[in-house]
Amino acid sequence: MEIRNEVKTVDKDFEKKKFVVRNAADIQRAKLEKLMKNPEKPVIIPEHPKARDFSSAIPSFVRNVMGSSAGAGSGEFHVYRHLRRKEYARQKHIQEKSRAEELNDEFQDKLERNRQEAEERTAKKRAKRLKKKKAKQSGRGKKPRKEQESDKSESDEEEDEGEEGEQLVGDGEEKEVEEGKQEAGKEDSKEVAGDTENVEAGKETPEG
Repeated sequence: MEIRNEVKTVDKDFEKKKFVVRNAADIQRAKLEKLMKNPEKPVIIPEHPKARDFSSAIPSFVRNVMGSSAGAGSGEFHVYRHLRRKEYARQKHIQEKSRAEELNDEFQDKLERNRQEAEERTAKKRAKRLKKKKAKQSGRGKKPRKEQESDKSESDEEEDEGEEGEQLVGDGEEKEVEEGKQEAGKEDSKEVAGDTENVEAGKETPEG
């Protein structure tokens, strides 16, 4: 009979992996995976605990019969003790109820403040969005800034050229006027010189 020492091979796929929790999401994922392994299993949801009444803390039956055998007048002490416990429970219930109402009022006030702050923030953001939207809509009808600058520079150049042309035309007209004045002055001087010559010639003829 042969005895063989065989080593069992462990498949890595079937090997149980160690789960390492890194954050709260890993814990939640692990719980969900555990629930989804058996989806037919019913889930027990605990009910909200009911508020305990002060009357349930102590028995409602009041012993008003002296039945104690501890001594004379001990029955009245038992009745007093029972009523005292009941009154303490009633006072405690009133204090707890008032404290719960105060906490509830504080919580409601806090919710109202948070709601108002959230509405104010949303109103500011809404106004900002509407302002951007209006600016964007008004900017669609206008040309881009580069085109506006190029058009402005072209219009400025055209205006400069027009002003230079007007200056040149004005200078030419002034030159023509000056030339006309000079020519007229020359003609006048020629006429005056001719008149003086005629006068001198007229003076010379009688003497001859």
